[in-house]
Amino acid sequence: MACIVAMTAVLVVERQRARDRVLRLGDQMPLDAPTATTEPVTMDFANDNDGEIHAGQREIALPTDTTARARALIDHLIAQYSQPGSAHPLQPGAAVNEVFLVPLPVVGYTVTNTPSALHPDRKATVLVAPADGVGLQPRTPGGELAVVDLRSSFVDQHPSGVEVESLTLRSIIGTLHANLPQIEQVRFLVDGASREALAGHADLMRTYRSRDTATATDDGGGN
Repeated sequence: MACIVAMTAVLVVERQRARDRVLRLGDQMPLDAPTATTEPVTMDFANDNDGEIHAGQREIALPTDTTARARALIDHLIAQYSQPGSAHPLQPGAAVNEVFLVPLPVVGYTVTNTPSALHPDRKATVLVAPADGVGLQPRTPGGELAVVDLRSSFVDQHPSGVEVESLTLRSIIGTLHANLPQIEQVRFLVDGASREALAGHADLMRTYRSRDTATATDDGGGN
């Protein structure tokens, strides 16, 4: 009985250690698709030397789910910036908690003074356009808004400066645009909440239009 109890304790400890190792790796490496098949993707790489975005081609494995693809693209992009010799050096570690895709147009609700037909003791609600309704309309049928939930650990470690912060956002937006054209607009959160700026300068409160941010083609990937 003593041997059984001891063995159970060892197994529990080793299981927890293995789980901790996996979690640490997950924080440092982008998530690949569960397949060995790779495909060509376009990455918009930031370059601090000239203050521009340069498109580069990569062969990577991506999930089939669109939301997971968006997250994987950003994870791979940020991982490139943590490599030695990067032209846009950032600290290693996962940058994104999750990416949410919302069909456009985005609408909200307002409360009226009219009693609800189903519940006379309650006020009715009606759909309304957002305050910046023009900016949240789709350009094409099926257009989507990507809400990118950044990790606070990534934001807190990001270098501060107007240009370096702007380059990071432009790089993410351009990469999403190049590979997922149905994403027409991008909004950023930090750990699920709004934050005024990335590292004190780049605006995280606004909604960005997804667009081609590259000025040239650079197969070097910004390294």
